[in-house]
Amino acid sequence: MVTTAPTRLSDRLSRPSAAARGVRDTRGYRVFTAVNVLVLVLVMAVTLYPFVNILAQSFSSEGFITAGQVNLVPRGFNVETYQTVMADRMFWRNYQNTLVYTVVATAIAMVLTTTFAYAISKRHLRGRSLFIGIAVFTMFFNGGLIPNYVLINTLGFKNTIWAIVLPNAISVFNLLVMKAFFENLPAELEEAAAIDGLDTYRTLLRIVLPLSKAVIATMILFYAVSFWNSWFPAFLYMDRAELYPVTVYLRNLIAGATTATSVGGGGADAMTQVAANIQSVTMVLTVLPIVCLYPFIQKYFVSGVMLGAVKG
Repeated sequence: MVTTAPTRLSDRLSRPSAAARGVRDTRGYRVFTAVNVLVLVLVMAVTLYPFVNILAQSFSSEGFITAGQVNLVPRGFNVETYQTVMADRMFWRNYQNTLVYTVVATAIAMVLTTTFAYAISKRHLRGRSLFIGIAVFTMFFNGGLIPNYVLINTLGFKNTIWAIVLPNAISVFNLLVMKAFFENLPAELEEAAAIDGLDTYRTLLRIVLPLSKAVIATMILFYAVSFWNSWFPAFLYMDRAELYPVTVYLRNLIAGATTATSVGGGGADAMTQVAANIQSVTMVLTVLPIVCLYPFIQKYFVSGVMLGAVKG
């Protein structure tokens, strides 16, 4: 009996409890699971349908697109428009501009947001409530379109990268999420760092930031997607086409400011094909880098936002 008792106890501990088995096996739980899966599948289908449809149109022939026969599968497979758009030097110039604007703007935004959030997360900071109030105030009120344009023009930022990078360098929502995250970090870590002789800046760089990888990766994703998709600041503050980001290039195509003939090509048939799906092709080429980047950062997304939003 002495030798078999531990075995029997381990067997009982390894088996799930009757209550747990009952919860999984109840009819209500099975119905809830089925409904939950069905709803999620429907949401996924509704979300993916526009992207799949655009992708299908980008590889379809003009006749099928005009007849409205392209749904989820390409009809009359055709890559002529891809070849024509990729041969356009202005498209690649604007694409390069978008890459530069996004990288520089995200880097500046992360530095400013991180340092600002870390400062206002300290309850002993004098004027902390005032700084938080000023930040929150800007979420609801701004100077307006004309004053902003006059300000950018007066500062000499027009037709420069700074007109896109600086006005939206800090997102108040991202700032508040990072502030909440820093407030939840154990104070004992910074106290130990202070005892070891680290000042505020070295504590931030050596202690706080290495523990904040999840929220930092999430904020990088937020800022990068925002700057990549932004088109209105460039449309407002840029006068030269060679300075446009690719989103303005796309906007001009959609609005009809740029016609199919502006991207070259030979023959009426080629121009008809280009005009039919040039918008879909440009959308696919524009969104591709973000789609490729997202899987590498997605694992930090939920944990980063939750850690910054839930009070410990």
